[in-house]
Amino acid sequence: MENYETFIARKTQEGCQHGFEPLWMPDWLFGFQRHLDEWAIRKGRAAILSDCGTGKTPMQLVWAENVRRKTNRPVLIATPLAVAKQTEREAQKFGIDAVISQDGKSDGNIIVTNYERLHLFDPKDFSGFVGDEGSILKSYMGHRRKQITRFMSKIQYRLLCSATAAPNDWVELGTFSEALGELNYSEMLRRFFRQLDDKGQRSEQRLQDQAEIIIENDPSYYQKLAYRVAQTIGQWRLKHHAATAFWRWVASWARACRYPSDLGFDDGGFVLPELQEKDHIIKVNTPPEGMLFCVPAFGMCEERAERRRTLHERCEYVAKLVDHDRPAVVWCHMNPEGDLLEKIIPGAAQIAGRTPDDRKVELYEAFANGQLRVLVIKPKIGAWGLNWQHCNHVVTFASHSYEQYYQSVRRCWRFGQKNPVRLDVVATEGEIRVLGNMRRKAGKATKMFDALIREMQNATRILAENTYSNKISLPSWL
Repeated sequence: MENYETFIARKTQEGCQHGFEPLWMPDWLFGFQRHLDEWAIRKGRAAILSDCGTGKTPMQLVWAENVRRKTNRPVLIATPLAVAKQTEREAQKFGIDAVISQDGKSDGNIIVTNYERLHLFDPKDFSGFVGDEGSILKSYMGHRRKQITRFMSKIQYRLLCSATAAPNDWVELGTFSEALGELNYSEMLRRFFRQLDDKGQRSEQRLQDQAEIIIENDPSYYQKLAYRVAQTIGQWRLKHHAATAFWRWVASWARACRYPSDLGFDDGGFVLPELQEKDHIIKVNTPPEGMLFCVPAFGMCEERAERRRTLHERCEYVAKLVDHDRPAVVWCHMNPEGDLLEKIIPGAAQIAGRTPDDRKVELYEAFANGQLRVLVIKPKIGAWGLNWQHCNHVVTFASHSYEQYYQSVRRCWRFGQKNPVRLDVVATEGEIRVLGNMRRKAGKATKMFDALIREMQNATRILAENTYSNKISLPSWL
């Protein structure tokens, strides 16, 4: 029979402890990494939302080794394509026994595989599961996401690692929670959010429209407006009275940081080099059909037509930008862009959706080893988990997706990069709105990340302080 404290803790939906005391903490972990690992091991089912380059791979390897030593059974690490080899190299570097398996065999202490091959494995063979770059769960279709979630649900110890999530990305937080055995996505929405009706949606859209045109020199009004916008996504709004409870609940199973100082540690060598970002606006002499001159495209249909119309001009401009002898990665969004760029850039190779998996891995390795100078790729294919600190030139086309933009830049601009990173963003006059939207999202994301860290720090402090030790005097008749 549970006691009153356990009953209250269960009612707060702030999670339970499923882990154990750490058995092995190597000296080569940084202080903040050790702090996160110790918490995740004690928690047993946890998420580490640590920014790009902060060492999530060694953290997850240490977590897996502790589970392996505790249970004397293997642990499975699932990664995006080509990250498995990278994880194996990291394990060898730190003296941890980890091997890649692509055929479902579990002969080893720590098994590393790709998400695409997870169906070949039996969860009964493992005592622990690590989901590397867990944010890609929300990118999978419903069937694949359910498959991964169900696989994890059959394993005792679970860890998800990802870069810092946006604080209003309910989809990501919901999929994390469900995979870790906390509230499922629909239950999370029901408890902490309310669904907007048509009138509410129109009101929120007007609010977001105001946020886009707000005058920057009025910070007090901007902060109030930005706070409300940050709590809204799609048809769901975080209930005002539930905001504190929501972040306390998230902090009970997740920890987030962008820098060691977010957790109270010295930043030390975790300082990013300069990012030299430059926008390139291409002027196309021929206006769209039926127009006297070029005007900004409005809506997805016009924007796609603009991209197709200016395909050669944009790709030829990019070819000139990477006309040097240093490594460079070029991010595109359409197959015709990738095909043309591969053709006109000397020494370039493209990774497309149609590229066989073995060939993808071969090209990833060739680029990482310096054998391939220019890699052409889409963000949705290779923007997660890969470390390319050897490359300090990134070229991308304008896009509405801030997450893809951020992740693609952070493949090169990450801790461990020794040189300033040059980022060239290419757009036409017709894509001015797209570029402006991306810049607006980038500015808002910085504010939202600050809010996320602050909210989780406050929630963590509240969780630590909410320990009740005073005994209650019961009436004699009880």
